[in-house]
Amino acid sequence: MFFDRPESGELAILVHLDIYEERGTSDPREFEELALSAGADPVAMLSGARSTPSAKFFVGTGKLDELKNLVHQHEAELVLFNHTLSPSQERNLEAALECRVLDRTTLILDIFAQRARTHEGKLQVELAQLQHMSTRLIRGWTHLERQKGGIGLRGPGETQLETDRRLLRERIKSIKARLDKVRRQRDQGRRSRNRAEIPVVSLVGYTNAGKSTLFNAVTGSEVYAEDQLFATLDPTMRRVEIADVGAVILADTVGFISRLPHKLVEAFRATLEEAASADFLLHTIDAADPERLRNMDEVQKVLAEIGANDIPQLLVYNKIDLLSDMEPRLDRNDQGRPVAVWLSAQKQAGLELLQLAISELVGDRMCQGTAYLSNDMGSLRARFHRANAVLSENYLDDGRCELALRLPEADFNRILAAETISASHIGWVSSGAPTDEQLA
Repeated sequence: MFFDRPESGELAILVHLDIYEERGTSDPREFEELALSAGADPVAMLSGARSTPSAKFFVGTGKLDELKNLVHQHEAELVLFNHTLSPSQERNLEAALECRVLDRTTLILDIFAQRARTHEGKLQVELAQLQHMSTRLIRGWTHLERQKGGIGLRGPGETQLETDRRLLRERIKSIKARLDKVRRQRDQGRRSRNRAEIPVVSLVGYTNAGKSTLFNAVTGSEVYAEDQLFATLDPTMRRVEIADVGAVILADTVGFISRLPHKLVEAFRATLEEAASADFLLHTIDAADPERLRNMDEVQKVLAEIGANDIPQLLVYNKIDLLSDMEPRLDRNDQGRPVAVWLSAQKQAGLELLQLAISELVGDRMCQGTAYLSNDMGSLRARFHRANAVLSENYLDDGRCELALRLPEADFNRILAAETISASHIGWVSSGAPTDEQLA
């Protein structure tokens, strides 16, 4: 006979085992932060080590007895495992402990459900939850395995469990169709930005690295930012002006975490595609986190899973105000290109270095040089002025107008195409003085 599960509970026992196959992939402190982010009140943590999990209870019989004692001692209504449990293990543990048992995946899904604000975000969370629930539907519902009874319902037909599974499948199909529509809308938005040739820079990084605080500091926005895991779930995009570059789209995305459930990566693919389609990534890192190297590796794994690992990255070491004697700085490689910025978004220290680095990296697509326009090219001259591309202007003795220009390469090509003229017809010189051949 299955017990009656309580509807809710906040007092929680945490379970973290050092499994040989998973060694070094998870941090008990991070697990406690996850529990707190979900609204639980951890009262005890049970830890231990095993070479392999027990097939029936995940933990051994000795640890199971310890867990029972902790549950009764603290009157806990919830046990959280920092591992992925099978449906049968969850069912067996709940029967033995007489309280709710959730694994790491379910805990993260619950946090995502609390954080979702937009219609798209709620759909993505619901899809991931339903896909996860579909394998666990039988848990606590064994009394529904029999077929429906009552007047007009006797005889062959669906069991209640089969009905629930069918309804789940239909709901999952419906959500996927709606998310496909969202994905098409996002694709249309990206195509519009590509036509406008506006560079897109995406903030990526481990959860709670300070991406939203940095986003707010750079854009002047008021995106929700809090010192908790997964404070940001829905992507936000803002247009910012960068010196010597012009308009740039900055995108704030959901944070990554170690062993991010694959169902979430799949469900949030439409959102994560914003990172996969960016021109380059600002990989934001908590400089004060002792586990920052491990976190950086986890971010790279997720980027590889969504096909974004080949996009150029700028490392942004945030929270340097938590380090002693650390000043903002910009690191460059042997070629002089920016590779890392050390700053504090909270204190707004070093933001000018970040803007300089973005300007230089996006500036690789800039055209700078001199054009020589004849008297009949007045409309072309006007287009360059409207694009704020003219650095200086001078008229030569032969009547031609000498323009020193700097503008994005795409804008340069688009202006020439609009006037149906080529660079050779304006004597374009990318730098320095024009050659005799171009002046002829």
